[in-house]
Amino acid sequence: MAKHQKISEERKKFLQEFISQNNITTAQDIQEALKDMFKDTLQEMLEAEMTTQLGYDKYEYTDTEKTNYRNGYGSKMIHSSAGDFKIDVPRDRNGEFEPMIVEKGSNDISDIEQKIIRMYARGTSNKEIYEQMKELYGVNISPDMVTSITNKVIPKIKEWQNRPLESVYPIIFIDATYFNVKIEQSIVKRAVYIILGVNLAGEKEVLGFYISEVESAKQWAGILNNLKNRGVKDILLLCADGLSGLKEAIGAIFPMVEFQRCIVHMIRNTVAFVSYKDRKELCKDLKLIYTAPDADVAYTNLLELQEKWSKRKVSLDNWSNNWDAIVPFFKFGPELRKIMYTTNAIESLNNSYKRINKGRRIFPSEISLEKSLFLATEIITERWTAKYQNWGVILQELKLHYGDRIPNTITL
Repeated sequence: MAKHQKISEERKKFLQEFISQNNITTAQDIQEALKDMFKDTLQEMLEAEMTTQLGYDKYEYTDTEKTNYRNGYGSKMIHSSAGDFKIDVPRDRNGEFEPMIVEKGSNDISDIEQKIIRMYARGTSNKEIYEQMKELYGVNISPDMVTSITNKVIPKIKEWQNRPLESVYPIIFIDATYFNVKIEQSIVKRAVYIILGVNLAGEKEVLGFYISEVESAKQWAGILNNLKNRGVKDILLLCADGLSGLKEAIGAIFPMVEFQRCIVHMIRNTVAFVSYKDRKELCKDLKLIYTAPDADVAYTNLLELQEKWSKRKVSLDNWSNNWDAIVPFFKFGPELRKIMYTTNAIESLNNSYKRINKGRRIFPSEISLEKSLFLATEIITERWTAKYQNWGVILQELKLHYGDRIPNTITL
């Protein structure tokens, strides 16, 4: 049990006077009185700063020649952790006074702005932010003010989007998801291209997101060129779903990359048009393909399953038609296969974006969407503190297959 700390007689006397002078009878009275005290203290600090700047107290007579004088006050609304209140900021005739406690151009002396940005990052609407800030902190924040505060992250977004990347990424996942955005007077869907990399240290890293009108192979080519311009020279494996023309677009930018179709998407696409009673059996049969020890056994199993399921009018043509984008999977061991088997890593990222922004069914602008995705990325990646399991084993296997494309100077 914590030991009770005795209040000194001097402090007790101060508290008794404080309670008496402010007529305190409730907890709310305490908050209001503390708010007034905070305001008065802040005002005194500003006066002291001005005195220090000028070199003499207010109304003080001095026989030395003054080069600057007090010149009244300017009223300013302040946001603080104690609530909103007005203060009178001293002014000097020469306009040289630069207060430190309340800087020029700033009206926030607490972490209120960071609280607002954090709430915005977690998908809280501007209206909800206003209500919560009023209820919790006694601060009036208009929707326009929320926009103004969150717009401060825009330069940070641009810096992040253009930051240099590593020269080699062993694995990259790419995917696109959609959000509703208000453009002029219409609600339209915007594609968000997302690139998730696994670096040479075995850590996940969001390399970027890009907003566009639609998903297309041409757009992906432009995005991959952006990665190249930011320093990426080589990608060993790129995992994605099967957008038409995507493989060719990738090959044009990174000709040495191996394109790997997501196995989970292959399964989903196969069972999508199969009757429910057949799905369990079909999924069990498909497992004979992607768990095969090598590509030859896998292809033999595929041919046998095609013959079996053709009798039930079920097509496995998507497997045979995309075999060249499936076969890289089979040359690796179980540790690397586990990573490549699914694009769950990037799907999980997409789902996190959706979950965090579930309170925003429609974004008022593309800038709003961009801010939300960037701030959500910061929240999501805070939890990415560990590398993939058995990464040392995986890296050795990658070196076996890709040789000197992997730098020798890697610290695990």
